[in-house]
Formats: sequence, C-alpha cells, structure tokens
Amino acid sequence: MTSSVARIPAKARLDNSHYEERCQLAAAFRWTAELNMHEGVANHFSLAVSDDGSQFLVNPCGKHFSRIKASDLILLDANDPTTMDQPNAPDPTAWAIHGAIHRNAPHARCVLHVHSKYALTLATLKDPSMPPIDQNTMRFFNRISYDMGFDGMGLGDEAERLSKNLGSNKVMIMGQHGVLVAAENVAEAFDTLYYFERSAETLITAYMTGRELNVASAEVAEKTARQWEEYPSDMMSAHLAEIRAILDVKQPDYAE
Repeated sequence: MTSSVARIPAKARLDNSHYEERCQLAAAFRWTAELNMHEGVANHFSLAVSDDGSQFLVNPCGKHFSRIKASDLILLDANDPTTMDQPNAPDPTAWAIHGAIHRNAPHARCVLHVHSKYALTLATLKDPSMPPIDQNTMRFFNRISYDMGFDGMGLGDEAERLSKNLGSNKVMIMGQHGVLVAAENVAEAFDTLYYFERSAETLITAYMTGRELNVASAEVAEKTARQWEEYPSDMMSAHLAEIRAILDVKQPDYAE
C-alpha cells in the first residue's frame, strides 16, 4: 500500500516536523467529523511525539474537525508554563486536560476527547456503567475508568484529577462531560473510540426499548474482553489505513 508520505515531496516533508504523526491525527479528526462525533469547534485530540510524552501535537483553537490539516496541528510542551501566553495558544481546556494527561500519564501517547452523542448520553446517567450485552460492550468489561466529580469545564484542579483517574485504562467516562480515550498510537486510540461509541449506541438503544437486558456472565464477558485484547493489532492499523485511503480520494488536503 502506498502511504500518503510517499506522495508528498521530500522538501515538503522536511518543512513539517512529525509529518506522518500529523497525517494520522488529521485523519482521525476528519473521520470523527464524518461520523458526526465532533462538537463544532470544540473537543480535542492530541498525540505525544517525544519519548517522555511531554511534547505533543494538538488541534488549534477554533478550527472545525472537518477542516483540520496535518500542518494545522500545533506542537506543545506539557511542562511549559508559558504556553497560554504564546500567539498560537490552544483552547484553554485542551491545554488543561491534554497537558495534564501528557504530563502525568506518559503511557497515554494519543488522547482523544469528544462529547459524542451516545458516549455523552451514557455519561449523563446516574449509573454510567456499561453492562456486557454484546461482543462490543464486552470489549470494555472492567476496563473503563470513571470520573464522576464534574465541577466545571476541565480547567485547573479538574484536569489534574482527570489525569490521575484515568489510571491504566484506555477509556474514561467523564460524568456529565463526555468520554476520553488514551492509547499508544492514533490507530489504537481511534479504533477504541469508534467501538466505544458503537457500544454506547447499542446500550442506549437497548435501554430505550424498556425491556430487560440480556447481560452476559462475568466469565463470558472477561473471556471476550481478553479475546479483543489478543486480536491481531494490525486490524486497528488497517482501520486507520482504510480511513486514510478514503480521505486520500475524497479529502486529500487532510495530509497537507
């Protein structure tokens, strides 16, 4: 398969640091918009590009997901206290939440935060847990962190709390706020976000029937979750590669 990198002149690549990472993250923005999982010019995705995770790419303030290009992404340092004083300062909540996570949780290389319809609906419930009712929901069995202490827009103390409550899980339901996914790379993070939103949609739809849920046993749910974890990881890469192949035809400017 020919990558987008191969189609960009070498000089252009040299002028744009972390080009491949930028393209991957830009593709995630574009496809999130295609799936209507975005929220105007709000919500943020970030990707660590330094070994210690402190330097990361994030979307610029006020730009719609459907228009994000690789070159639009701004490079920040989670340990730089002057970030919000700079001319290209990010959205304050992006800096607070993503800066805290990249600073405190170096294993969270790629962080995707959205207020997508079904994940947010789940986050508004008194009990936002996800019972294992199908193989997609079973993927997240006992693998979700919860932050139920919402007290504002994610600035200051809340951002620090979120970064600690995530723990070692890849998904965190942010009560009355949305969902956050953290993973080792863009492919894994986006695949996880996609399936979590699909799982939340299934669960909310099942709740809407008013009928009793058919909840799997803990043994079956755990077995299925482990099978998800042991599934060939290249399926996640293939998911992102196919998204980029579609964008290469329909929205090639994402890689600019």
